[in-house]
Amino acid sequence: MVELEIGPVAHGGHCVARIGADADGRGGRVVFVRHTLPGERVRARLTETGEKSSFWRADAVEILEPSPDRVPSAWPEAGPGGVGGGELAHVSLAGQRAWKAAVLAEQLQRLAHLEREVEVEAAPGDEERGGLGWRTRIDLVVDGSGRAGMSGFRSHDVHALDSMPLAHEAIAELGLFERTWKAGSRIEVVAPAGGDAPVVLVDGEPFDLRRGRVDARPNARTSVRENVHVAGKDYTYRVAASGFWQVHREAPALLAQAVLDGLGDVDGWTVLDLYAGAGLFTAPLSDAVGPAGAVVAVEGDPQALRDARRNLHDRSNVELHAGDVGRVMLEDAEGSIVHADAVVLDPPRVGAGRKVVEAIAGLRPERVVYVACDPAALARDLAYFAEHGYRLDGLRAFDLFPMTHHVEAVAVLTR
Repeated sequence: MVELEIGPVAHGGHCVARIGADADGRGGRVVFVRHTLPGERVRARLTETGEKSSFWRADAVEILEPSPDRVPSAWPEAGPGGVGGGELAHVSLAGQRAWKAAVLAEQLQRLAHLEREVEVEAAPGDEERGGLGWRTRIDLVVDGSGRAGMSGFRSHDVHALDSMPLAHEAIAELGLFERTWKAGSRIEVVAPAGGDAPVVLVDGEPFDLRRGRVDARPNARTSVRENVHVAGKDYTYRVAASGFWQVHREAPALLAQAVLDGLGDVDGWTVLDLYAGAGLFTAPLSDAVGPAGAVVAVEGDPQALRDARRNLHDRSNVELHAGDVGRVMLEDAEGSIVHADAVVLDPPRVGAGRKVVEAIAGLRPERVVYVACDPAALARDLAYFAEHGYRLDGLRAFDLFPMTHHVEAVAVLTR
């Protein structure tokens, strides 16, 4: 056990402290400490050490001097030694947004050399819910005794749970933690916001909760309908229960509207929609460009492609390309993507990367709207765009993962 003075937040859900620092806080070994806040003095348990390690890790287990932003944990099971996925449950909602804003601003400054004040916006309804009940999708694992739970942070050990407070109430009402499951099973649960009844998959197979067994019927539900209201219109998407969709109940509409706002008037334009998924942005983009415009969507995941084809089949101004975005953009022998007035991209957590950014820049779009779920990846890619003459014209950040360190951002680039 060590006593630490806690310094600033760092990307990844922890704060920085030092062991053996001088009176001015310089020198010493860097320790990344979870379950604490800047300015606190804590006793911490070291969880990862090593004389040759560039940094150590620790969990704050006793708070000697608390931060004003500290609150009783909204999810104690995600505290020190507990499950992953709720590392900021001890922080006030305002404090969580300030935490994420600081991380995003620091990454932009360090990696993209951009000085930018950042505000992280709360999603509608989250204040009233206390930052709980937002997840429309959860994954669980079953321990050796048949109880559902989650893995510990950086661990494969399963912690049985009695509840999952981040889960939407439609999931909470299913009684998942009150029954016994087959040991070692993986449980996926989807409760679409404003759509269908929940779907439960066990090891990828539809599960009938009432009968307590896999639903072997040929017509057993393995997909859900998601209803999204954007720009005054209602959109319905069919999405595989095991496929990708935004997790927060408000995220699809919030992000789709932010993308449209970032693009502005695109009537008659050709818009490239990269990492299009099931078509969340593609459908409203199709309406935004109108019959004189076109949307060229690219997606590589086979399941997402099947969903996108179903969701977009009746849109004559949408062209769907199947394949990895990098391959389609860089190695398409036919050179079928040769023009774009604007580009929307929503890459995975690792970002788009230099080669994809170069390919986008080569099309010379007037505007790029980048949806990012990782501040570091966003900042790196913004630096690549800057090399091609694009500047950051607008930035919005959204707290779509309350109680965690994750933050979503929508950046608008122009040249």
